[in-house]
Amino acid sequence: MNIFTLGVEEEYMVVDPVTRELTSHDQKIVEAAQKIHKDQVKAEMHQAVVEVGTGICRNTEEARAEISQLRYTVAQLAGEQGLRIGAAGTHPFSHWEKQLITEHPRYSEIVNELQEAARSNLIFGLHVHVGFQSRELAIHIANQVRYFLPHVFALSTNSPFWESRNTGYKSFRTKIFDKFPRTGIPDIFNSIEDYDNYVKLLIKTNSIDNAKKIWWDIRVHPFFETIEFRICDCPMLIDETMAFVALFQALCAKLYKLRLQNMKFISYSRALINENKWRAARYGIDGNLIDFGKEMEVNCRNLVLELLDFVDDVVDDLGCREDLKYVHTILANGTGADRQLAVYEQNGNFESVVDYITTQTLIGAK
Repeated sequence: MNIFTLGVEEEYMVVDPVTRELTSHDQKIVEAAQKIHKDQVKAEMHQAVVEVGTGICRNTEEARAEISQLRYTVAQLAGEQGLRIGAAGTHPFSHWEKQLITEHPRYSEIVNELQEAARSNLIFGLHVHVGFQSRELAIHIANQVRYFLPHVFALSTNSPFWESRNTGYKSFRTKIFDKFPRTGIPDIFNSIEDYDNYVKLLIKTNSIDNAKKIWWDIRVHPFFETIEFRICDCPMLIDETMAFVALFQALCAKLYKLRLQNMKFISYSRALINENKWRAARYGIDGNLIDFGKEMEVNCRNLVLELLDFVDDVVDDLGCREDLKYVHTILANGTGADRQLAVYEQNGNFESVVDYITTQTLIGAK
């Protein structure tokens, strides 16, 4: 049974260590990495992006080992090209107009259709897959877990800067991605047939050619029996990535446990969850989110602590308690965005922020 297995994907920026600008590496890093990790390292639409992905992992311990190794390998190979890698949701100052698009029919097609929305989509995310034994079960859990997406997203905020500006957001990455169609929080689907019929209609009407062009913050994967969480900025630290992986896994396990007891969490509307997503993007963990059960604002940090209590009874069976503990460190030390802002305030230049990001990215990589 593949229930609660994990897969983790991260997108890294490729940086020139002298100018600290994003740089197009002509896929040399990807080609070299594929000799070691095969298809676990991939090109992305912009040449300044490298994507890595783990295999199917049984637990967070296995996922951590793979992500640590992938970060290390990509960084070493980038170094051989005289480059560095960094993990953040956006680059602090590079302009997308100067970045090259990877030559590939799929990317050409996306750019042709989406135009400037695609060309300016120079952002870096974290995708977490959690396995289920059926897509029917996955859609049931996905409907409910949507409510918790802003809470985890707030912890992951790591993109306060865009093109040399302090945007005022803790995650500006999501604002950039909002320009794409079929993004954000999805609606509730009553069944997997309901979801599949939606996809079929879009394909039939030439809106999309395959279900991978549905870029929601969470989706039941079109080909694998997984829920794919796509809302988080790429985290700076491996410890942060693993905390979010553990949270998503624990939430799925908890909601599944409730289902076995003939109970379920309320599935809130997209419109309500979007209110919390906006607050999380703007304020990170420093703002208030809405508790829809109580119909009142609650400090985000308090809601995160409630969330940890909510999943506590499934954590030991999953073996992810150590990884989840890091959530408390984030609450104490701030998110990636908070730390980027602190470095900028201290040094007054964006180059020092890039140096901070690239250094932090390799902590624990081996």
